[in-house]
Amino acid sequence: MENLVFGDLTIVVGGSSVGEPIQLLWRGKSNDRQPGKALDPYLGAVLQEASAQARPVEMRFEALEHFNSSTLTAIIGAVQKARHLRVPLALVFDKALKWQKLGFDALRVLSKGDGLLDIRGI
Repeated sequence: MENLVFGDLTIVVGGSSVGEPIQLLWRGKSNDRQPGKALDPYLGAVLQEASAQARPVEMRFEALEHFNSSTLTAIIGAVQKARHLRVPLALVFDKALKWQKLGFDALRVLSKGDGLLDIRGI
């Protein structure tokens, strides 16, 4: 899996060992008006690969400086795709950053008690 660079956003892939989660480290800013044009196919491919390898995915947002509401829409799409593929997905954010806490707390409505979505602040 390759890293993604899209405008001011970089997603670095980590966790290359078998059995550990595929980590997506989000850095910079996601401020494109239509981030889904890059994020949707990229995240879809990562989730397909995770499904094929029977590995969970962990998206880490602590180093992200900003994301807009359009990015939130792409993240919601990834949550739905992960659930469809039965890939466990963790969204990890910096709870000390108010804008991250508000955004990710709002995503908690997507949890269905099936253990496939873990949203945690650190």
